[in-house]
Amino acid sequence: MSSNEVLIDTDVLIDYLRDRVEAVKYLESLPIPPAISAITVAELYAGVREGRERRFLDEFSRSLAVVDVNDEIARLGGLFRRDYFKSHGTGINDAIIAATAELDDYTFVTLNRKHFPMLRKILVPYKK
Repeated sequence: MSSNEVLIDTDVLIDYLRDRVEAVKYLESLPIPPAISAITVAELYAGVREGRERRFLDEFSRSLAVVDVNDEIARLGGLFRRDYFKSHGTGINDAIIAATAELDDYTFVTLNRKHFPMLRKILVPYKK
């Protein structure tokens, strides 16, 4: 996997979908389309409003590479949740997303470094 491939966390995508300047600038500066976890897709759809917002999300999510959760990701995600929930508040969704980034060697892009102490390659592209 190329070192410029990134897995984007839900918080950055929400900012992008809400037209936050920093998120738009960051995502549009990427040389290749970013990847997202299938868990991120679920998180985005959990908060979408029907109508224009839903249609935009449908189109936007199809433009990204979606990484499915397999058994290896699920196992490591479970271990990350076990090891980092008490100390860092890492929930199961974040743990599975982190496992996806780790196993597929993505640089993980998030605004919430606290929930991801297990990752070696992490980037906070702007401050909230």
